[in-house]
Amino acid sequence: MLSIVIPIHNEEPAILPLYDRLTAVLESLRRPYEIIFVDDASTDRSFDLLANLVETDGHLKVLRLRRNFGQTPALAAGFDEAKGDIIVSLDGDLQHDPEDIPLLLEQIDAGYDIASGWRKNRVDNAVTRKIPSRIANWMMKRASGVELHDFGTTFKAYRAEILKDINLYGELHRFIPALASFYGARVIEVPIKNIERPNGSSHYGLSRTFRVFFDILTIGFLLRYLTRPMHFFGKWGLGGVALGSAILLMILIKKIFGHDIIAEHGPLLIAGSLLWFAGFMLFCVGLIGEVLMRTYFESQGRPIYAIRESRSRREQLVDGTR
Repeated sequence: MLSIVIPIHNEEPAILPLYDRLTAVLESLRRPYEIIFVDDASTDRSFDLLANLVETDGHLKVLRLRRNFGQTPALAAGFDEAKGDIIVSLDGDLQHDPEDIPLLLEQIDAGYDIASGWRKNRVDNAVTRKIPSRIANWMMKRASGVELHDFGTTFKAYRAEILKDINLYGELHRFIPALASFYGARVIEVPIKNIERPNGSSHYGLSRTFRVFFDILTIGFLLRYLTRPMHFFGKWGLGGVALGSAILLMILIKKIFGHDIIAEHGPLLIAGSLLWFAGFMLFCVGLIGEVLMRTYFESQGRPIYAIRESRSRREQLVDGTR
């Protein structure tokens, strides 16, 4: 079964054209499907139009959030509601072409866990969208180790079991392939068409650049140190303690030989002390992180690994008897 998840916010002019094109594509695929629109507290008639469509189409489901939570929570709500084995997400502003859905599904059927859209020829403004996007994608590629040209697009297809391992917070929806790589997901990039927005204006701009930068730092840290925070905090803490101890030891030796420490090395004494205490605190943060990490995984019963498949002679015999 196929689930289509579409978050929307004030997309009234695009609702009906998107629904018509999407339905035509899904009917041509000849497989069971559902369409889930998530209305992120629109102030126009978007929800009313969708509510009318629900009355005539059993494939359609509409969720309306209590307030404007943002795109990531809206997607998370749709993912939680989806019943399909394969989930496709796309924007509701018609900048994603529904006719590209079969291209993504081909790669999922070929064995990949995530087929991510790549807006190879972008039509967005160079200053506010293209240049910041290229910088962010390059940084994300370096931080995550996932070779994608376009992390930012919502247009992706997923195996449903991959999304079950991922909890979305903040604005991390664009980094699902990077988060899924922690569990060994196989990701491929598929060129898609990037269409100029036919109506309205984009909800994104330069203001989100800093938020994306902070998200990249978060993802980079989580992928490398989620299960071993002491490896990050410990090395910096140990370095601070070692350097601070060396400075303080040198000052102590000079004090023994009669030097006036306050007059000659006052700033160095303060620097050595601060380094030692800062290193000690970082080391303690690493220990606390280790405790929190173990509490998180053990309290939720989450393993720190993911099994792709399991085979044994006994399982083959049981399958044979069926």
